[in-house]
Amino acid sequence: MWFLFALLSAIFAALTSILAKVGIEGVNSNLATAIRTVVVVALAWGMVFLTHAQNGIWEISRKSWLFLILSGLATGGSWLCYYKALQIGEASKVVPIDKLSVVITLVLAFVFLHEEFTVKSLIGCILIGVGTLVMVI
Repeated sequence: MWFLFALLSAIFAALTSILAKVGIEGVNSNLATAIRTVVVVALAWGMVFLTHAQNGIWEISRKSWLFLILSGLATGGSWLCYYKALQIGEASKVVPIDKLSVVITLVLAFVFLHEEFTVKSLIGCILIGVGTLVMVI
């Protein structure tokens, strides 16, 4: 089931890039990010109430709160930079560079989460890196 959700995430991310590139034309990138964020917040809270998960808020530990807030700040920074890059650059070049996050995530997961980093992971990181360079040059 995780694979299906990951695939749907990739499809929605692709749609996000194309829809954003069209929608951001003539709009300040920070304003566009704020509008997008309001829509995401409404959708996320809608799902919380639809699935009756709102009572779980009281069970969240301080550690989880801290890391969820830090994750939110990182997401905000990512979105602000992404929209600015998308506004001034070509989507076909911005998106592959943005997806270098896959490589960075694998390295960070190895360093901080002590996840396994195999030869296969290394080859994949190299291929993604080289593929990104080929796409943007």
